[in-house]
Amino acid sequence: MLSVHTSRIVRSQLPSICSTARAAWIQHSHYSTSTPAATPSKTEEHRSVFDISTKVLAESDIAKHDDKLFITHPLFPHPTFSQEDCEKVMFEHREPKTFGDRMACKGIAIVRGTFDFVTGYKKPRNEAEEAHGFKGTRYEMTESKWLTRVIFLESIAGVPGAVASFVRHLHSLRLLKRDKAWIETLLDEAFNERMHLLTFIKLGKPSWFTRTIIYVGQGVFCNLFFLFYLANPKYCHRFVGYLEEEAVSTYTHLIYELEHNKLPKFKDIKIPTIAVQYWPELHEDSSFLDLILRIRADEAKHREVNHTLANLDQRKDRNPFVLQIPEETRPQPENGLKVTKGTGWEREDLTL
Repeated sequence: MLSVHTSRIVRSQLPSICSTARAAWIQHSHYSTSTPAATPSKTEEHRSVFDISTKVLAESDIAKHDDKLFITHPLFPHPTFSQEDCEKVMFEHREPKTFGDRMACKGIAIVRGTFDFVTGYKKPRNEAEEAHGFKGTRYEMTESKWLTRVIFLESIAGVPGAVASFVRHLHSLRLLKRDKAWIETLLDEAFNERMHLLTFIKLGKPSWFTRTIIYVGQGVFCNLFFLFYLANPKYCHRFVGYLEEEAVSTYTHLIYELEHNKLPKFKDIKIPTIAVQYWPELHEDSSFLDLILRIRADEAKHREVNHTLANLDQRKDRNPFVLQIPEETRPQPENGLKVTKGTGWEREDLTL
């Protein structure tokens, strides 16, 4: 009799218990930098599962996942970029000169156009579109959409440097000859792009669908780039140069929205410790805008490096960004931002 009576009590209170548990679960799983929002409807929950999206983590979540347990020093120390030099970085486009250049440029245009359409992104073409920001349309960029975009882009951008350095490493071993410092710069590029990704991962949590797209995208791109680099490394570097041009364009758009207070959740967000450890001029009080300025400067440097490498003899020429000639009086490439050529250094401008 006691067990029957107890069972009746439990059944009578079950709806209240389930409601309380559901409310606690929603409160625990909600990520936001603002006050908690209302419980999402079933339609919103269904849509969020299949959207390519990333949740912006709250300050407490960023601090909880911050890198303070294991402190390491970057294998490739980052050069110091001044605020003034970072702000001077701008979009620059190298006009295609050969058939291979046009194929590389067209390839990037197709890839970017497809990705933009799928993810709902449109680059402003004039001041009116910049000011309006496509508000109320599928092309309106929120903090979540920006994090999704940059996380996906950085997960792909870290592939070319790693693949190219691997191929050249094997080439050096197989032919028993030095590589003339190409490997170092390519590994540095891959490391730098991965640091961008690790920094953004500390600020956002990609959905399972976003992670799936990243898995597929990396698998396809990595294998294709490997095969193309074996066949024609010159135009692979040109392809990456055009890819980095688009990265500079994207981050310039993001910087514009940050400067015009269109992304309030990013305004006072604390940048992760991993970023402070990597970029020497950043500190704990640096803003998200300061971080994005450095990342755009990195992409601009990759743009310059890959366009330059595409202009060189892939088998004989030195890497001018590492193997430098002290007595050279003409301006020459460097790792910093003081002397740059966004469209790449021509072979005749270098002492080889």
